[in-house]
Amino acid sequence: MDPDLRVPIEKYIERLFVAPDPALAQGLSDADSAGLPQIQVSPNQGKLLYLLTKIIGARRVLEIGTLGGYSTTWFARALPDGGTVTTLEVDRTHAAVARRSVDRAGVGNRVTIEVGPGAQTMQRFIAQRVAPFDMIFIDADKPGYSAYLDLSVKLSRPGTVIIADNLIRDGAVLEEQPEEDNARAARAFNAKLAADPRLESIIIPVLGKRIDGMSISILK
Repeated sequence: MDPDLRVPIEKYIERLFVAPDPALAQGLSDADSAGLPQIQVSPNQGKLLYLLTKIIGARRVLEIGTLGGYSTTWFARALPDGGTVTTLEVDRTHAAVARRSVDRAGVGNRVTIEVGPGAQTMQRFIAQRVAPFDMIFIDADKPGYSAYLDLSVKLSRPGTVIIADNLIRDGAVLEEQPEEDNARAARAFNAKLAADPRLESIIIPVLGKRIDGMSISILK
């Protein structure tokens, strides 16, 4: 494939299916001004997460990695009345930016932001026996992905959908021993996901400035 086509294809789809949104655009601007890394999902991925949330009729969403609240807003907008997003963020600055973003978008009443290490918060949820989540999105530190997956399963029910982002790393995961730490973690996670008998899974390639991938799994 001509690599010069990646971004035009992405933008073509975005123009057709993702309308300009002032609240989301301002959230991205605020995140940039606050010095947050520009690693949020793309608009097309946001729309995909939104649609999947609606398709499965999710009422309870768990997000691991809030950043500036961009994907959080997509999830919250997809929920029915009474639905909730619980999002986990280790950085207080990121959490503050996300809180302003979801409030501006009019969905703040659906969003709870838990500040602290994600794995510790998930372990607390397990100990508290919180109700299972319908949708779980893993988009945080890549070395933690395998642990997040096991914890996610414990916070799920049969039929829960678990999604993870950034799994192809511009093809670096094709190498048996990737040089980049995040690529090594993603490759290990992909193998773990494929072998997990509790889940049925697939990875969908994502085109843009780089080639990446997003996994979709369902708990049996």
